[in-house]
Amino acid sequence: MTRRNATAAVIGAGDYIGAEIAKKFAAEGFAVFAGRRNGEKLAPLVQDIEAAGGTVFARSLDARKEEEIISFLNDADKQAPLEVCIFNVGANVNFPILETTERVFRKVWEMACYSGFLAGREAARLMLARGGGHIFFTGATASLRGGAGYAAFASAKFGLRAVAQAMARELGPKNIHVAHLIIDSGVDTEWVRQRRIEALGPDALNDPDALMPPSSVADAYWQLYQQPRSAWTFELEIRPFKEKW
Repeated sequence: MTRRNATAAVIGAGDYIGAEIAKKFAAEGFAVFAGRRNGEKLAPLVQDIEAAGGTVFARSLDARKEEEIISFLNDADKQAPLEVCIFNVGANVNFPILETTERVFRKVWEMACYSGFLAGREAARLMLARGGGHIFFTGATASLRGGAGYAAFASAKFGLRAVAQAMARELGPKNIHVAHLIIDSGVDTEWVRQRRIEALGPDALNDPDALMPPSSVADAYWQLYQQPRSAWTFELEIRPFKEKW
């Protein structure tokens, strides 16, 4: 492992996608700052990264709180220059429109859109001072179309995509690569597995190619990071070869 004098911040370092992103960038020599609510749940990730020889700092983080985002990214930047910030907060919920309460709609927007704005703005503030960096946002199928029952989630993801697009146009000429990754697939997580079983029955998991491994998402982010600035991608869609679209 080649050590880098650089930090990668993962906001929304959950058990699956976020964890794999953190592991990937740690394996490539970055000091990783991993943040999520209930930071004690990061203990297995810290153990895995350190066992592989990587460097990781785990933090409890409520990405909806401006002061917490500022503190988190400032601490990351003090460890080593913040070179990559990946916003990976989920908030995927499904409610019929008449059951979508004001509280649900607002909380989903705060988690999936507003907190992305906070993370992107504060990462940009630090990166602009150094003349460059990479800010990546995790999107979903709902970033492009609203499905039945997904009014809250889709509107938040639509909003996050707009934030990312505006940032990319503003910051690209200033040597900051802003990208939006659309995961057009179910990702192989315990929650998605359970939902597939409930919807399709006990045989729903028999096809290993039906769900996307979280490590594939991490690889896609690494590919975005490696792009030369003469050919930056703003939006990348990834899906399994069997996915209908």
